[in-house]
Amino acid sequence: MNTIKKVLMLSVIAGLFAACNDDDSKDNGGNDGQKNGVITSLDDPDYDANDLKGAIGADIELPAGEYTLTGGLIVRPPYTLTLNPGTKIKAAAGGTNVYVIVEQGAKLDAQGTAGAPIVFTSNASSPVAGDWGGVILCGYAPISGGGSAVTEVVDHFYGGDDANDSSGKLSHVEIRYSGARINGEKEFNGLTLYGVGKGTTISDIAIYDGDDDTIEFFGGNVNVTNLLCVNAKDDLVDWTQGYKGTITNVYAIRKAGYTDTSSDPRGIEADGNLDGLYPDQTGQSSPTITGMTIVNNADAVFSDVFKIRRGSSVTLTNALVKWGSNAPAPEDFVDCTDSAGDANGSATLTVVASGANLDINDNKAGANNATINVTEGSTGGADTSAFSWTGFSF
Repeated sequence: MNTIKKVLMLSVIAGLFAACNDDDSKDNGGNDGQKNGVITSLDDPDYDANDLKGAIGADIELPAGEYTLTGGLIVRPPYTLTLNPGTKIKAAAGGTNVYVIVEQGAKLDAQGTAGAPIVFTSNASSPVAGDWGGVILCGYAPISGGGSAVTEVVDHFYGGDDANDSSGKLSHVEIRYSGARINGEKEFNGLTLYGVGKGTTISDIAIYDGDDDTIEFFGGNVNVTNLLCVNAKDDLVDWTQGYKGTITNVYAIRKAGYTDTSSDPRGIEADGNLDGLYPDQTGQSSPTITGMTIVNNADAVFSDVFKIRRGSSVTLTNALVKWGSNAPAPEDFVDCTDSAGDANGSATLTVVASGANLDINDNKAGANNATINVTEGSTGGADTSAFSWTGFSF
């Protein structure tokens, strides 16, 4: 997006946001009994557990139970939406019009338990990937090049200079059948983290059957622990625009029989800056990943198992790749090259791998000579016992 277009878009969005705040002044100051799209209490006429949508305009705690999400649910600053353990939010199969987004300065407190996780899923009788958007957090943490930007979908701000920013707490959360697509360039994911800071805690997350990536980071430095990624149409883990956090203990798999993929699906897709358009920006991506397993038992092609490019670095240790006997060979095992810029020379990948159709020597270090250490074997990677709460069969 060119600079003039971006400034105009930001101005329009700011104006609309201000207008919405003016229209909602009665509701925030004292409900007048009329619907206005802003939920300020569980007694508000805009609150309906079977028709959940609109803006969260106060600190709201939803009792444990089942809810039907029928449109965009937007948590506004400085408020917190709290979901209790055992809560299930079933999204109407409305594609890109149904999602949950937490704006900058707002928080989502979704702390489930091993015995009572919080579940976001589709309400379709026969759910499929892309039935609804997904869960999005927007924070004030830095992005490459500094400043702020507008989200790829639904046009909200993210980015800033607060590395310790908090967008809330997520633990023991499942996200299913998300990732609706606006077009080939704009897609929701299971969980999308825009400029999310390390004051946010994210652990014990399971994301299943998405129509794009399971998880994507746009800048920020949030740390994620115990992440299960199952059957993404596109990438299992994706980052861009200066992401610098840590990902610890992640198990990512395409199961046997899975066939629905994008044109270039990957285990990891990593960009240093947004779309490779800003190679000279400061603050390019450089996350640390420890304890990762990637399994492909599907008969769908991977473009690459690891694609590190466009100025991104990474420190990847204790990684394990297991390739099923019916899984076709990927185009590349590790590829650190790209027409919009190769990986940063500090990128280091240490991987153990096995599979009849897997060439562990098919590696491209790129012009900056990333360090790639691959050995044959079948041990290491993620500790799957951390995912026992999901009931997933490994």
